[in-house]
Amino acid sequence: MNTQSSRSHAILQVTLKSQSKDGCRRAKLNLVDLAGSEKWNKQAVKPGVQIEEMKNINTSLSALGNCIAALTQSGRKHIPYRDSSLTRLLQDSLGGNTRTVLIATITPRASDETLRTIQFADRTRA
Repeated sequence: MNTQSSRSHAILQVTLKSQSKDGCRRAKLNLVDLAGSEKWNKQAVKPGVQIEEMKNINTSLSALGNCIAALTQSGRKHIPYRDSSLTRLLQDSLGGNTRTVLIATITPRASDETLRTIQFADRTRA
């Protein structure tokens, strides 16, 4: 477990509205900083809260990856947005008339985490 890593996701949501004689237009910008996924490390993890946080983070990251993978598959009808709070919150920013960009940050000093980040980013490619 990375003691320096954030233990939660952070989301900044900006909504813009423009009123004109032709009607109202809306735009939404989500800036999302995802918590890093963690592998179980018996020596680094304290029982209780940290274990639950790690499970919740990994579950939400997995759910997000599953949603994005489903969206990239042609003909896929069901997108599992309901699998986590994160995917429910980002649902209208992932599917439909949207533009989504993923920026994956990696470091050679953490090869296991870097590999998992690259694998996650690879799942999101259309």
